[in-house]
Amino acid sequence: MRFHKYHALGNDYIVLDPRDFPAWAPAPTTEQIRVVCHRNFGVGSDGILWGPLPSRQSEFGLRIFNPDGSEAEKSGNGLRIFSRYLWDQKLVQNPNFTVETPGGHVQVAIKDGGKLITIAMGSVSFSSDKIPVVGVPREVINETIAVLGREFTFCAATIGNPHCVIPLPEISSELAHRYGPHLETHPNFPRKTNVQFLRVLDRANIQIEIWERGAGYTLASGSSSSASAAVAHRLGLVDRSVTVHMPGGQIGIEIGDGFAISMTGTVNKVAEGTMHSELFAVKV
Repeated sequence: MRFHKYHALGNDYIVLDPRDFPAWAPAPTTEQIRVVCHRNFGVGSDGILWGPLPSRQSEFGLRIFNPDGSEAEKSGNGLRIFSRYLWDQKLVQNPNFTVETPGGHVQVAIKDGGKLITIAMGSVSFSSDKIPVVGVPREVINETIAVLGREFTFCAATIGNPHCVIPLPEISSELAHRYGPHLETHPNFPRKTNVQFLRVLDRANIQIEIWERGAGYTLASGSSSSASAAVAHRLGLVDRSVTVHMPGGQIGIEIGDGFAISMTGTVNKVAEGTMHSELFAVKV
């Protein structure tokens, strides 16, 4: 059972090609996903990229699974990794192509032999009914939310998946670990949410700490970078070209009209190999 492992700024994914797993059709089970992603009992990763799949509107389809077995609508880092996989396997000849996820269609541009990839992620929306956030239809900007006895001011956004962005003067990994799990599952977010703690450095740079829905603390995230940059721009704190600084590295974000997001970042290949059937003898 072949696997291919890549990371994008320390956010690592395993690509499983459905052609190599006919018995897993139409998708891996929750139990299979959990053991493959497990850092001790499996190969270890922040998620599984299941594709390429057929698509009616794009050249390729992709499904994205979190380590807990839940499915993500979209992942910027996952899309860059999947695009690199397609390029490495020579499944694409043209460096410009499209990929469909449950969170929408994206345009891909391969650069530097696949080591640098730009994704046109789509447009960010702050609309409560699209994210979703409970309550009357509105833009979710500078609202308050309380967890563990602390009140935060937050903005919510979607770029095909939900985000809760909390601007603060200082941020840390400890902050993300403490409050991230409770914000992820807060009743304000009926489909749960990704969480970003945001610090604006200047008009062209922001820093974020990330707690991802279904994955936990994460070194980097493309969709989180997109949402955070869009929120900072919506608040008037940054310009249209933003570098997002994360523990795993940096992603470049360009914000177009209507909060259309173009994201550029690196991808590194880690390994490829074969999973042994004994891996699945353990339930995690």
